[in-house]
Amino acid sequence: MKILNFGSINKDLVYLVDDFVKPGQTISSNNHEIFLGGKGLNQSVAIARAGSKIHHAGAINKDDDYIIKTLKKWGVETSNINYVNKSTGHAIIQVDKRGENSIIICGGANQCIDNNHIEETLSSFSSGDYILLQNEINNIDEIIKRAYNKGIKIIFNPAPYSNNVQDYCLEKIDTLIYNETEGESLSGKKDKFDIVGELSSRYPKTKQLITLGKKGSLYFFENKTIEVKAEKINAVDTTAAGDTYIGYYISCISKEKSVKESMQIASRAAAISTTKLGGASSIPTLN
Repeated sequence: MKILNFGSINKDLVYLVDDFVKPGQTISSNNHEIFLGGKGLNQSVAIARAGSKIHHAGAINKDDDYIIKTLKKWGVETSNINYVNKSTGHAIIQVDKRGENSIIICGGANQCIDNNHIEETLSSFSSGDYILLQNEINNIDEIIKRAYNKGIKIIFNPAPYSNNVQDYCLEKIDTLIYNETEGESLSGKKDKFDIVGELSSRYPKTKQLITLGKKGSLYFFENKTIEVKAEKINAVDTTAAGDTYIGYYISCISKEKSVKESMQIASRAAAISTTKLGGASSIPTLN
């Protein structure tokens, strides 16, 4: 069984501020750092640090070879990352004094995934393998259809949410992982139980996992509900918390740990990730 993550690769420009900038306002940051990130990259790094082999597929600018070297150093397999002429995707991230973040993303090379890239990548994977997807690259629906036809188990994190998510073949998804905001947009509901209930009625063969930040996480499938509380911790930067949770959860599930134990380990890792600045660099290795 192999794990493939077909996802984004970003450069994260992080600015520490007292409060998020308001319309018409100019502020000075307290500090500025550059990290590697993107939901795709972060989740691949989390899977690797959770002890699983991960194959990452995506695209970067041809002049950013240092990203490949860094990913290899972090334990991520990179043979399915293509070089393109567009700039590598990047994000501008404000982190306030409470550790909350506000993010603007430029897709760049992440929007250069073509059918040949998809076909070449999926040719190395087969029935029973896992593929992880987020909503930061193009051609998501095509990847879903082709992976499903091969019997690959699809795990989809519809983030960042956009209206075109509703047009994807979500009935083909094995596990849908989302936060409260994404769940509300997908379902039209506000309460966590209403969200998973509505999405389960639409996609009865899809497992639902909603992350709730400080309130923990909730799993729902075939009328079975599992809730896990979040670990209390003093957060510095929550940028990679959700990605850390997803990566650790997938690693644990692939090792045939129970859903509840997988959620508990993922919650612990996500909490630890909030104690450091940055995306991938904040993701912990748990023994």
